[in-house]
Amino acid sequence: MCGIVAYIGEREAYPIIIKGLRRLEYRGYDSAGVAIIHDKELVVYKKKGKVNDLVEFISGTKVHGDIGIGHTRWATHGLPTDVNAHPHLSEDGRIAIIHNGIIENFNTIKEELLTRGCTFKSETDTEVLVQFIREIQKSENVSLFEAVRIVLNEVIGAYAIVVIDKDNPDQLIAAKKSSPLVVGIGENNEFFLASDATPIIEYTQNVVYLEDEEIAILDRHKGFKLKNIRNQDQNPIIHKLSMQLEAIEKGGYDHFMLKEIYEQPKSVRDCMRGRLNLKKGSISLGGISEYEKKLINAKRITITACGTSWHAGLVGEYLFEDIARIPVEVEYASEFRYRNPIIYEDDIVIAISQSGETADTLAAIKMAKSKGATILGICNVIGSTIARETDAGSYTHAGPEIGVASTKAFTAQVTVLTLMALQIGYKKGTISQSEFNRLLVELDQIPDKISKALELNDQIKEIATIYKDHPNALYLGRGYEFPVALEGALKLKEISYIHAEGYPAAEMKHGPIALIDEAMPVIVIASKGPLYEKVVSNIQEVKARKGKIIAIVTEGDTQVRAMADHVIEIPRVTEGLSPLISVIPLQLLSYHIAVLRGCNVDQPRNLAKSVTVE
Repeated sequence: MCGIVAYIGEREAYPIIIKGLRRLEYRGYDSAGVAIIHDKELVVYKKKGKVNDLVEFISGTKVHGDIGIGHTRWATHGLPTDVNAHPHLSEDGRIAIIHNGIIENFNTIKEELLTRGCTFKSETDTEVLVQFIREIQKSENVSLFEAVRIVLNEVIGAYAIVVIDKDNPDQLIAAKKSSPLVVGIGENNEFFLASDATPIIEYTQNVVYLEDEEIAILDRHKGFKLKNIRNQDQNPIIHKLSMQLEAIEKGGYDHFMLKEIYEQPKSVRDCMRGRLNLKKGSISLGGISEYEKKLINAKRITITACGTSWHAGLVGEYLFEDIARIPVEVEYASEFRYRNPIIYEDDIVIAISQSGETADTLAAIKMAKSKGATILGICNVIGSTIARETDAGSYTHAGPEIGVASTKAFTAQVTVLTLMALQIGYKKGTISQSEFNRLLVELDQIPDKISKALELNDQIKEIATIYKDHPNALYLGRGYEFPVALEGALKLKEISYIHAEGYPAAEMKHGPIALIDEAMPVIVIASKGPLYEKVVSNIQEVKARKGKIIAIVTEGDTQVRAMADHVIEIPRVTEGLSPLISVIPLQLLSYHIAVLRGCNVDQPRNLAKSVTVE
């Protein structure tokens, strides 16, 4: 949540910061602001709304300066207003700060500062932080770095911050704990800072991912120095970005979400590349090879995640239990971390997160780690905190996902889980050689079948025009398709603001059937498989109550076609791989309904992409 950008160098800072904020706007878009130093004058512009509102607000004003900070906000403390927007200033206007995270003990600090005569303009925890830094700087007569270091030893919570001082325009101070922060290293002591690498790749591919409780001193004369909050020198590790600039552009699509839906044949293929070898009849997941024996001998696997990643984890539960015969529990990370769960040293915990920065998932990892469990990660962002905190894991290699509602992240995560389950099941002997080889062939064909499913776009758009104004929807699936029903409902809720619920189809009789009438669209995933006849019975129950059926079926199906109001045929695929195909029409249906309703599909209200606070 919240996007941070900062720059120091020889170029004009404002255009770099605004471009960076546009690329980070998926992290929050309640308000935006910039602070620039020029000739030892600190100017701040901030505005409720999106980055475009800020640009329009500044339009006509010449903003000069080669050092500055910028922020796009997802509100935590205080309403989305001009006053609560970042950057925040110290009372005397000397220091400006941007912040991603939550300072949990800000009220205690604020009360102390009030006794010292400080006044506050906003409702935010961040203004308390900058006032505290300035108070320490004055009272103890220390440098900006030292004031920041002292303050960070007193605060409780999560933060990624960047601080500038108009009386020292040659230096940026940045620090992080439990919120991401990346330093881009240019030439001649030119530095870029951002919440992720997307604002940086246009200028440099050399980056340093700050670790928790590290403080970066970026000086245009003295270069880059890294310390921790105990004032100990740290050795920065420089990483080379592999991301390409075109990967974060729309590429001719109307929305990032649509682009990312259409990228799934490639993203799933990239996820399998170098891992699935049809000629050798093998799977190789190098990231977890060291822990292969632990997985084979595991008595239990716990998968922890949030949102769409949790739905992918549910598919993983079916895969591991079905193929590898290992008991699996799937936990919401936000509940798992507080539930005092029973964790043994021989447990395997798999944490799933697109961004690799999800706060609840990170906290769950740390808790499980403290109890001695082996932690494996599945994430998309190289160098992310989860990638560094886990014992081992696998990247999904899906490429940047800018749309707030995850699409290609889901299919990539399910692909990794499928590869893991197949590899362990085969090594464990719970599936035969012939079945293993058959599934490898089927998995290799999935990208082509996704491409075929995407050809249904025009048909799905027509269905969307019929149901765009219905206030509710019910999604039903059984077995492997139950998590897909949950994911389809989530997508519709997220981007179209239509109330939708996903259920196991048989559970409809235990309550939700009371909602069904001629105004209730029911989306049923009825692909061919062992539970097909059961789902057909559930469809008949809906039709008996005049519900409208939109059915996702296997191509060539005639039985459901005779009952459904609308039929969407997807390519035939074995049951365990069906979520990779059946989710595609649901993504497209949600997208088109949202567009027809005039919703901002890339930036849905109240949401943000990377949830770095509880």
